[in-house]
Amino acid sequence: MAALWMIAASFLFACMGVCVKLGSTLFSTGELVFYRGFIGFLMMLVLIRLQQVSWRTPHWRTQLTRGVSGTIALMCYFYAIGHLPLATAVTLSYTSPLFVAMLLALWYKEPVGKGLFGAVALGFCGIVLLLKPTLEANQWFGAMVGMGSGLISSIAYVNVRELGRLGETEVRTVLWFSLVTALFGLPWGMLNGPLHLPDAHGLLILLGVGGFGGLAQLAMTRAYRYGKTIVAANLAYTTVVFSSLFGVLLWQEHLAPGAVAAIAIIIGSGILVSLAARKPTPPADSD
Repeated sequence: MAALWMIAASFLFACMGVCVKLGSTLFSTGELVFYRGFIGFLMMLVLIRLQQVSWRTPHWRTQLTRGVSGTIALMCYFYAIGHLPLATAVTLSYTSPLFVAMLLALWYKEPVGKGLFGAVALGFCGIVLLLKPTLEANQWFGAMVGMGSGLISSIAYVNVRELGRLGETEVRTVLWFSLVTALFGLPWGMLNGPLHLPDAHGLLILLGVGGFGGLAQLAMTRAYRYGKTIVAANLAYTTVVFSSLFGVLLWQEHLAPGAVAAIAIIIGSGILVSLAARKPTPPADSD
């Protein structure tokens, strides 16, 4: 079930990406970040009221770490999109599962195993094959920022896992993240003047950005709470598959040659990681 929650989260993140693409001609990147956080925050307030859960948390430091790291990763991702080819920015962002595996092994001393790490790396190879990223010599700073997005995202994801282990509910974790995102996005969105007030069309797009984003965060948080961390991280690759298919359906984009093989590799990587995670992980010196 945890794997299914992560796949659902990937689909919802892809839906949010469609809304972000539609809204990019109407709103600045900072505004989109703000509205994503603000609308998600309002959604979580309603859910907290319905579930009769307190918004207060005894683990505010971990919540703050998760919120700040996740928001900075998002801002780095948007910066990379603005300064790199889209495929390159997305590819660098999706180094996060590799960093999650390294973080678990080096910081938390969890025996990840070479086979499990290799399956995650296989999924990343599928992403590279699908998106075919390119990089010019003068784009090195944007590339570093994009890679930073993947690294900082891994910190956020591991903190989501820790919050689940501490007993924090999904809705409270997403509430705090959405609040931090809105607080970071507001000054960024106002750098070029006051926020744009949306018309009916723009409001629908923003509701999609915030609504799909909030639901995706809930599904992702549940996946990290109840499932294997490395499995959830690896299944995030499927967001790229869903996004590519949306591009074909909505914008008549053409998949690069070898796209079917790349998608098969990404799906195969998810299956291999799931199977490897079911087995007892061998000691680090015996693999």
